[in-house]
Amino acid sequence: MITRFHSSKAVIVLVALALSLIVNFSYLLLLVANPSEIGYVRRESRNAVRNLPTKTVEGVYVSIPDGYGYIVAKDGDSTFVSRYAARRLGLKDGERIKAEAVDQPEYDSPHYALRTLLERDGVRFDYASLYDKPSQVTETIYQVLFYFVFALMLLLIMNGWSAHKSSWKLFSYRTLLCIALGVALYFVAPITMRRTNQTILLFQSTSLFDPVVIFKCLFVVVVVILYSDVYKLTHQQNIVILENEQLKNENLLTKYNMLVSQINPHFLFNSLSSLSMLVREGDKDKSLKYIDQLSYTFRYITQNGQQTQLVPLKSELDFLEAYCYLFQIRYGEKISFSIEIEKNYENFCLPALSLQPLIGNIVKHNEISAKKPMKARIFLDAERLCVENPIHPILSKAIGTGTGLSNLQNRYRLTTQKEIEIMNDGNTFKVYLPLIKA
Repeated sequence: MITRFHSSKAVIVLVALALSLIVNFSYLLLLVANPSEIGYVRRESRNAVRNLPTKTVEGVYVSIPDGYGYIVAKDGDSTFVSRYAARRLGLKDGERIKAEAVDQPEYDSPHYALRTLLERDGVRFDYASLYDKPSQVTETIYQVLFYFVFALMLLLIMNGWSAHKSSWKLFSYRTLLCIALGVALYFVAPITMRRTNQTILLFQSTSLFDPVVIFKCLFVVVVVILYSDVYKLTHQQNIVILENEQLKNENLLTKYNMLVSQINPHFLFNSLSSLSMLVREGDKDKSLKYIDQLSYTFRYITQNGQQTQLVPLKSELDFLEAYCYLFQIRYGEKISFSIEIEKNYENFCLPALSLQPLIGNIVKHNEISAKKPMKARIFLDAERLCVENPIHPILSKAIGTGTGLSNLQNRYRLTTQKEIEIMNDGNTFKVYLPLIKA
């Protein structure tokens, strides 16, 4: 059980990590691609859409007192640099500049204008240096870590506790909780500002609507719910398989215990002694009936020792009558069984061989004598079959495996999903067996 618990938690962590990597695939791709080349493609695409002529220029930067400047090439050709670009790029007089320039049809000017700064004093220029932003690796870690925690929280809500109590009602509650948590975490998702390239939380931005973040969060929530649905169905299937295997084992143990308890030398000796007594007394009718009841008892145990289906109460009562008769012959008037069952309950069902261990325990664990006669009752109490007997403790503890009642409890739980009830007030011992309507 502990191994299966840790295994399920490990699977949940792996699923959360996989979801985080999937929704952040673009960030992972940037780690192996060249960001500058990607930037060039974007700029070239933008220029192509506008159909503006561009060219590469090289020269020395010359500033004008008004704040703007020019890149002056060796042939005297100049490229215009706006005040905003000069201030933003921090250009200084005399710097050797290589840049991409674009024509300006909206202005009546022969000069091209600075579009993209490529090199500065022979060093390739990185636009990321203009911003106080985390590196691409750090930003990717932020994204992966956030969506990993996001997915892990949802998976733990859906599958993290009380898996054995899984039901559609509980599944619905967990789904609603996941959706609510997904909406809440959406507002604290990390995003990168286009203008400044700074990483901030979504609620800190000017707009709370981000289609990319919405898609990511929605994808994680939907996949988690679908995964949890499959996990729930698989878990229930495994429970059924496990219960069937456990039931088979319980029934095998039941058959073994029943046969051992009946065929052990002590039982055979008592049965043969009782039969011998009847023969010596010359009571032919009782002898024949005893043989018939003993034969019926063995046959019923053999046929139902591996029975996994419920049997009618009438079948158990017929067996009980034969089984009790064997003890009545052995103990005579010192033991009696009062069976108080209404006819209309005989079609109710219960697991096969439910009464045998209870009657066997009465004989095994109590003193039965003329001074302390045993009077057992089998009666109905609110659609439950009750086996009741007074407690007459014996001086020497009976030898047994101690698995009779435990085995009966397990078989009852697996075949009926109900529990038997045991009551012991020190004077009376009662066992209540729930009956199932046919």
